[in-house]
Amino acid sequence: MQMPHPRGPLSAALLRALDGAPHELPDGLAAMGTAAGDPLADEDLQLTLHVCYELHYQGFDGVDEGWEWHPSLLALRQAAERRFEAALRRLVPLPAPVPPGELPRALVALVEADDGPQLSKYLAGRATADQFREFVMHRSIYHLREADPHTWAVPRLAGRAKAALIEIQADEYGGGRAERMHAELFRITMRALGLDSAYGAYLDAVPAVTLATNNLMSLFGLHRRLLGAVLGHLAVFEMTSSLPNRRYGNGLRRLGGNADATRFYDEHVEADAVHEQIAVHDLCGAFCAGLPSQRRAEQTSLVLFGAACALALDGRFAGHLLRRWAAGGSSLRDQPRSSGRLVVGALGA
Repeated sequence: MQMPHPRGPLSAALLRALDGAPHELPDGLAAMGTAAGDPLADEDLQLTLHVCYELHYQGFDGVDEGWEWHPSLLALRQAAERRFEAALRRLVPLPAPVPPGELPRALVALVEADDGPQLSKYLAGRATADQFREFVMHRSIYHLREADPHTWAVPRLAGRAKAALIEIQADEYGGGRAERMHAELFRITMRALGLDSAYGAYLDAVPAVTLATNNLMSLFGLHRRLLGAVLGHLAVFEMTSSLPNRRYGNGLRRLGGNADATRFYDEHVEADAVHEQIAVHDLCGAFCAGLPSQRRAEQTSLVLFGAACALALDGRFAGHLLRRWAAGGSSLRDQPRSSGRLVVGALGA
């Protein structure tokens, strides 16, 4: 992946530094991550976090791999993370703990109480082909590395919870068959829509609200103290997946999409209905039940916190897209509207 264009002084300084061999970052750079404003909508901050996190995934072409664990870069990341996490905790107050046996019911209650914008309904029945393509461009930031942020939790679990997570992740990674990996299925969808399926191809095009939904997963996944949060995040992903993905597939079919174009979404309808039960009971429930009593309340609260954060940031993301489209504009950064014609590529073929 090529390095993105900067979005402010913090990301500009970071990207300049990454262009050379690992070295001490300039004095005061970490303090720039504490600027005023809404961290969840801060383009500069969210891009900085995304770049720092990407060094733990596939990285950037030409960037020395020694940067991944360089102390001054980690200090910068920590400063940015503190601002990000503080904003999350203001947006979603830490829920009260519940007994492990009541955790599945509490997760269901969170999902049922969510009144976020119904993006999937819009995409199913009203979205233009160009709008659907924009949605796919946003989602490509996650789906082209689907499951990876949650996989950080595997070595931190044991017993039933670990087995449950591996069962879910094995499906996400295609059961050992590369052509069935969900990330690969999403590439097929992108090509069918005439989009660039290269990893990170649309990083410059997506706004902070999209980056924040992805940075949330990395924040939770990379910090062992937030283990419960990454499990709750995954549980909500699975709990809120089947019906929206059915709508996404139907929306693509409405626009002329063929079986290749819709396979990614159709695959999730059935798989995630099964994953939901595994994630809620065998993963989150078993994880909390197996903890020592002195840690149980903290991690149970974090499971619910991670779930609530996932719903809240996804709601902000959906609201952004729907507002921009209602105003007749693009949901992407500085992207002009096209003619509204049907998508190119294999759609309708």
